[in-house]
Amino acid sequence: MYLSVVIPVYNESKNLRPLFSRLTATLDELNKSYEIIFTNDGSHDDSEIILEELYNLRPEQVRIIDFSSNFGQHMAVMAGFELSQGDIVVTLDADLQNPPEEIPKLLELADKGHDLVSGIRLHERKDNWFRRNISILVNKVRAMITNINMTDHGCMLRAYHRSIIDLMVSHNESSIFIPALAYSYAVNPAEVKVEHEVRATGKSKYRLYDLIRLNFDLMTGYSLVPLQIFTLIGFSIAFLSIAFVIFLFIRRLIVGPEVQGVFTLFAILFFLVGVVLMGLGIMGEYIGRIYKEVQHRPRFAIKKVLGAKLDEKNINPRH
Repeated sequence: MYLSVVIPVYNESKNLRPLFSRLTATLDELNKSYEIIFTNDGSHDDSEIILEELYNLRPEQVRIIDFSSNFGQHMAVMAGFELSQGDIVVTLDADLQNPPEEIPKLLELADKGHDLVSGIRLHERKDNWFRRNISILVNKVRAMITNINMTDHGCMLRAYHRSIIDLMVSHNESSIFIPALAYSYAVNPAEVKVEHEVRATGKSKYRLYDLIRLNFDLMTGYSLVPLQIFTLIGFSIAFLSIAFVIFLFIRRLIVGPEVQGVFTLFAILFFLVGVVLMGLGIMGEYIGRIYKEVQHRPRFAIKKVLGAKLDEKNINPRH
């Protein structure tokens, strides 16, 4: 199998038919073997019914994984990875913002020996001002903290060599950020600019909280910098506090006690309490990840699979 295309689906019923039509037309022109794997991530609309229709149109090339509930985009992609058979695996969103016609750009670089090819959405992205600028800010912060130099970590259109897929599938982490994990394994990564279209129907499934949560996973899962920064802040504040206590003691001996300094002391106290709470939050993120891992709970639960046996590629209904 030359190519596998993995597509996570969550409430995208109105986009599935046009996506399938455009995707198959693009892949047919390659004149190479391919498969399309849809993972229905607990959709509440008609996505499951439409996916079955698409499977019946091309049962030899389409595979459907149906989750029992919503486990998130990255788990949906990982399930597709486990079932995939292609030497190259491409991920694609179902919302048509990344046109499937751009896939050959990624394959061209993958065929030249790049084991990871990441799409870069063109500057004229069709997102609103808030999402564009938040994405830019997050990219910069992420690069500083994790040393992972991806131009556009939010672009779903990517191509992975089989060697990268096998390494990622071997992971059993419950919190995972696929682009960062793939980048850590890549020997010869590359990037290519791809078009970015306006979402045809529906709205983004990522709320502000989801974006924050995702980036917390990225930073705490691939770097100890947040803890190190907090340690440095703690040492700095401790040093300044000692210096301030010495200053107050000397001032008391020379000038005498003054009630007017009470409010200053309260302000300093509130600041220190805020720093402590921030540090507890950062440590809580790491401890929470450890807690989730030691539970050894399944990363996702599969209700049914169309187009493959459950034991194929070692995928099982309670992985």
